[in-house]
Amino acid sequence: MSMKLYVAVCAALMSLLSLAEEPKADDSQESYLYVLGVAQDAGYPQAGCYQSHCMPGWQDPLLRRGATAIALVDPEAKAKYLFEATPNLPEQLYALELQAPSEQYSLEGVFLTHAHIGHYGGLMFFGHESMGSKNIPVYAMPKMHSYLSSNGPWSQLVKYRNITLRPLLPDRLVKLGGLSVTPFLVPHRDEFSETVGYTITGMNKSALFIPDINKWARWELDIAEVVQDVDYALIDATFYSDGELPGRDMSKIPHPLVTETMAALDGLSAEDKKKVWFIHFNHTNPLLREDSKESQTVISKGFNIAFEGLRLGL
Repeated sequence: MSMKLYVAVCAALMSLLSLAEEPKADDSQESYLYVLGVAQDAGYPQAGCYQSHCMPGWQDPLLRRGATAIALVDPEAKAKYLFEATPNLPEQLYALELQAPSEQYSLEGVFLTHAHIGHYGGLMFFGHESMGSKNIPVYAMPKMHSYLSSNGPWSQLVKYRNITLRPLLPDRLVKLGGLSVTPFLVPHRDEFSETVGYTITGMNKSALFIPDINKWARWELDIAEVVQDVDYALIDATFYSDGELPGRDMSKIPHPLVTETMAALDGLSAEDKKKVWFIHFNHTNPLLREDSKESQTVISKGFNIAFEGLRLGL
């Protein structure tokens, strides 16, 4: 083979590989959830962290992870929705654009869980200094609604009509064409707003989304029973185990540890365990590394670890 032909063949192969790796817009009519971010509010690696667990993320951009967010894509209605507006919104909107291009799908709403930075801070990108959006519906609970309306810079988004606030009430279903979303209150640190999780229901399946909650015992519902009632459960996995934050009293940061959650769900059938997708990982959480022994433990017990690009059909 001549050198010229060899170079041409290599170029053609590289082109085909590139096309195979690039996400494609959806052609089916099945609605689905699409995971845009899996890290805790500050992302991975975390600002100011130069310890051994963060350095791989600084040194290799491919290992970085955005704050937890998911999208709901409805091909039939040509609509897309965000759950959370994170500080990584620009990158996450681009990832969503590859799945559901704006020429075909309109962004019909953003559902917020609570007023901690990783869950609403990205609203700023809809504003006057950035996208200059027009009347993006933002669904928020009463305290969250009041907080955004009354405090800058968020109130400017409302004043300039970059966003339009849509009220939510606990356990009150919101119809989105053939889909529906139902918020429900969960216990958490509620300095500025209440905190909710969501049940997201499609034509065939339903999903639970709880990125932040205090210990399961503080919730009035039994997490094992709730998991049995849905098809997917994307739930808080901020910390893997006790002692993950040296020098910190982790009882004062009351997330359910992954080890505790697995114990609470140990009695579920193998089929029900497969519904669980752990998400919202702190920068210290070894589940951010798929080759860690902790990740292998989670998988061996029948549970799943959420990743950016995960797609779950509804």
